[in-house]
Amino acid sequence: VQLVESGGGLVQPGGSLRLSCVASGSIFRVYTMGWYRQAPGKQRELVASITSGGSIFYADSGKGRFTISRDNVKNTIYLQMNSLKPEDTAVYYCNADINFQPVWGQGTQVTVSS
Repeated sequence: VQLVESGGGLVQPGGSLRLSCVASGSIFRVYTMGWYRQAPGKQRELVASITSGGSIFYADSGKGRFTISRDNVKNTIYLQMNSLKPEDTAVYYCNADINFQPVWGQGTQVTVSS
């Protein structure tokens, strides 16, 4: 079982990015999926999460700017990030509860800079 993220990159302040995370392997059930981020010198923090039933949580840092969504058929989640700020610069990690086990992706770098 693995998670693979994509969609990171370099973007100017005020720009947008869309991250994707696909779960693959011997999957029986995928429960909560979410996005975390870790900036240099800081602890990893939750950005947003979504349950298999569609309940969503946003950390204050992304409220009003980020949108998480999920395709249960494809075992995929997305994070649409708008109005990006330099302080959003971080490695973004996908996390999922798969078959009752926590799984992490390898991370994708998001850099917001002019």
